[in-house]
Amino acid sequence: MSKRATCPHCERPQTTCICDALVTMDCAYQIIILQDPTEAKHALSSAPILAKSILNTKLLIGEVFDPEMIIGADWRSRSLLVFPTENSVSAESARASQLNTIILLDGTWKKARRLMHLNPWLRELPTFALQPDQPSSYKIRKSPRADGLSTIEAAVCVLNELQPDKEFSGILAAFHKMIDLQIAAMGPETFKRNYANRDE
Repeated sequence: MSKRATCPHCERPQTTCICDALVTMDCAYQIIILQDPTEAKHALSSAPILAKSILNTKLLIGEVFDPEMIIGADWRSRSLLVFPTENSVSAESARASQLNTIILLDGTWKKARRLMHLNPWLRELPTFALQPDQPSSYKIRKSPRADGLSTIEAAVCVLNELQPDKEFSGILAAFHKMIDLQIAAMGPETFKRNYANRDE
């Protein structure tokens, strides 16, 4: 059986190509996405869209990462981890610091916690807790947390906080199109039956 034709740019099946909705922007930070290997196999992951939408983004797949190799010797002073903790820094504090690298963990909440466990160096970093003003629009996957967002939504939330003079929400158009195409392909009734009330 031959494989379905794939778009060389968005790397999605031609029938669900999202290229016409992709927007590319730059930002003042390097974005590093640490992606759980099982998440990399998920056809509806938002991380690849983020990697194509924000310049200077690295998408790294694995379980254990070396901070010096991916960030540099000064990784402790440069990096901000997007993860909810009691001691999360404010946007004002982050903007006033020398931080220039944003680290996102890509996977379900369970997978993100596993990445934290396997990479204890992450716990040395200052953290930024998301405070979304609306729930995630990731209709085909749900988080057990009220503040749970997809990786691309989390990136937009952080960047809008850290760079208030610039609006990054435009990159979500491709993400929304991916979701809408998936729902259309499965049919609204199937979506409602299989996804509307599912938690991860």
